[in-house]
Amino acid sequence: MKRFGEKLYQLRIQRGLTLTDLGKMLDVHNTFVSQLEKGRRVPNAEMILKVADIFGLTTDQLMRDELDLPVDSP
Repeated sequence: MKRFGEKLYQLRIQRGLTLTDLGKMLDVHNTFVSQLEKGRRVPNAEMILKVADIFGLTTDQLMRDELDLPVDSP
């Protein structure tokens, strides 16, 4: 779960989203997204599910540090 923030950042950049864009999609403030990406905040289960749904991933792909993101992620 230590890599969640790194993965979230990669996904956001790959999609061309700003912190504000992703914050609106997740119904949170952009500073919360930034804190998630930097590992300063830990997402709850609901947030992990929202992120997985938005990016079309499994929760395992987001949460398991040993799993990398698929190369063809949107």
